[in-house]
Amino acid sequence: MGATRSCVTADRRDDLLVVVATALSLTIFLARERMIAGAPGFPLDDSWIHLHFARNLAEGAGFAYNPGVPMAGSTAPLWTLLLAAGARVAGASIVMAKTLGVAAALAAALLLRRAALAWGASRPTALVTAIALCWSGPFAWGALSGMEVTLAALLVTIAMLALARGRLTLTALAGALATLARPEAIVLLPLLALARRPTARRLARFAAIVFVVLVPFVVFCWATTGTPIPATASAKVEGGLLGRFIGIHEPARLTWIDRPLAFAREWVDWLALTHPILPLALALPLIALAWRRSRVLGIVGLVLLVHPLAMALLAPYRGPGFQEGRYSIHLLPIAILVLAVAWTTVAQHVRWRRALVGSAVGVLYLAAALATLVPAAGRYAWGVQNINAMQVHLGHWVDEHLPRTATLAVNDIGAIAYFSRRPVIDLMGLVTPEIRPYRREGEIGVLRFITERCPDAVIIFPEWFPQIAGMRELLTPIYRVRLERNEVSGAPEMVVYRLTRCPV
Repeated sequence: MGATRSCVTADRRDDLLVVVATALSLTIFLARERMIAGAPGFPLDDSWIHLHFARNLAEGAGFAYNPGVPMAGSTAPLWTLLLAAGARVAGASIVMAKTLGVAAALAAALLLRRAALAWGASRPTALVTAIALCWSGPFAWGALSGMEVTLAALLVTIAMLALARGRLTLTALAGALATLARPEAIVLLPLLALARRPTARRLARFAAIVFVVLVPFVVFCWATTGTPIPATASAKVEGGLLGRFIGIHEPARLTWIDRPLAFAREWVDWLALTHPILPLALALPLIALAWRRSRVLGIVGLVLLVHPLAMALLAPYRGPGFQEGRYSIHLLPIAILVLAVAWTTVAQHVRWRRALVGSAVGVLYLAAALATLVPAAGRYAWGVQNINAMQVHLGHWVDEHLPRTATLAVNDIGAIAYFSRRPVIDLMGLVTPEIRPYRREGEIGVLRFITERCPDAVIIFPEWFPQIAGMRELLTPIYRVRLERNEVSGAPEMVVYRLTRCPV
């Protein structure tokens, strides 16, 4: 009884330390946000896309960007649905979105500590594992970004904990839901399925759960976009196997050699930027150590090697480090877990002052992690400043200066649509899939689409569309915003044009 009570007390103490550590990292980020941006916000315009979808859904307009037009325009539908639930209860707002992101991050850290214990790590190592996650710059960025990444990381962590405890149903369910939160997590599914006694019955049960979770969204995508993937994916994919499926052709060398090598290098660079020790999680000896401790964990750990290659070969858009690693953050729990279990295996052979050596290693790791938070917080804060100063500002400007019935043709649809509540034509195709064949013709095709749709205003980066921006007989600039320091926006200047004439 005494031992049990002691364990419960230790668990509560360690959980409290994780909560305090998470609060510290987020405080650093919020302080930098206040100092640099001067106001709360999101570091990406995509965050406002999610919130716009969520508000429409909460208000009864359906899963639609332009109310009344259902559209699979989110590659993270589970996050959009969670935001919609939050909007229904507390209203759509920055605070609500950040609260959900922080809650997911904290839950992931708390469960990662339990997962480390379940995989055989010592109690101090498990505590360091949890703090290491919440002190990872991209993870803290994700918690406050309004994006889906901490939800995906939480679901991956749940899958790893369930796998450690031999709970197949929960493992499959969490893995499938993680895929609805971040589609790159689909690469993890076969490894989860094969990790523990892959009998025909277990594989069939695993596949059935994944099928039930994923197929409804696939059907919705097909009904609204004409493909089994969301419009956002179709618009962004630049090649690879999925690109060939939707009609994008590229040189074989780029598909099979050049891009995979580039993505692999970027993956290593991003891990090193997150923490100088993290690239060791990719080293075969470290994976072998984790494998020695647990063959099951060793198999799942292979996802760290497969991830950049799968991104490059299947549906490439940007690399693993793009936008603070938003396509990769969900794998941070596994990377840190592999390091923790590998260290546990090594520590068993430390014969001299094992506890002291273990404490020293943990302190050094966390000290380096803490040092990375300040520059990461700066990048986050400048992202918020950029989006507030450009896209959010333009959304308010449109709301004040253009008629309520005005239709906007835009290349950044997030904050402009959210704050103006005007119907939008998405020139990138994220929520306007019918523009895809026009975009294949290049800028001239986009111009033809604009003249056919005849919007009231066109809001674009002139750098993205120099030919269109230069056609003054067709477009008259009426307002512009230019960033003095551009860190995350697609270009330093965005211009509002009035369409002066439309062919009949």
